[in-house]
Amino acid sequence: MKFIRALIFNFSTYCGSFFSTLIALPTLIMPKQAIEWLTRILGFYIIFCLRFFLSSKVNFIGLENIPKEKKFFIASAHQSICETFIFNCVLNAPIFIVKDELFKIPFYGWCIKKLGFIGIKRNKITKDNLGFMDETLDAINNKKNPVIIFPQGTRVKNNEKVPLKKGVGKIYTSANVLCIPVKLNSGDIWPKDSFFRYPGEINIEFKNPIEPGLSHEEFMQKLENEIYN
Repeated sequence: MKFIRALIFNFSTYCGSFFSTLIALPTLIMPKQAIEWLTRILGFYIIFCLRFFLSSKVNFIGLENIPKEKKFFIASAHQSICETFIFNCVLNAPIFIVKDELFKIPFYGWCIKKLGFIGIKRNKITKDNLGFMDETLDAINNKKNPVIIFPQGTRVKNNEKVPLKKGVGKIYTSANVLCIPVKLNSGDIWPKDSFFRYPGEINIEFKNPIEPGLSHEEFMQKLENEIYN
């Protein structure tokens, strides 16, 4: 039963993602709002699949902590591909900071480029990465879409504590805006590198904003505490 449930869920989500990418292709020559609308629909579809096939509920906690007037960026734990879909359900077409290789995927790479995603070559110092900070700060300060960074650098298991990447601290001190930490447990339901998916509850918790003005070290310590505790 566990295998059949995971098979149906995986098939449904992969097909949904594939067809939404194909549907998105005409939007590449349309105003950006068209593809933003489509990503939001896909997010709700993923939540439907979680509920219908896995009996898994998604809870968004602390949405009142998301500022409506002030500039901010989001630093989120990352355990599953799940959150890259469902963040679109409660945020205005967020701009994700992603590994640069994703832009090379046919069709999908074109779509995320249209959405304004920002690419970075992980663990490398390149000419492109030197402009990464300027691009990120421009998105935070000048665009209406919130920027999301995964400071763990990759997906990790729930309750696995890996050191946060120092780049998030540099963004915080350079942007001088609020940072919203996000704690989640999506890896319990939709674990990385596993075929199986599990019933339960996915809790996405937007925690109290970290005000600007802390030192790099103070911020990193506070962010780590908010994400892991």
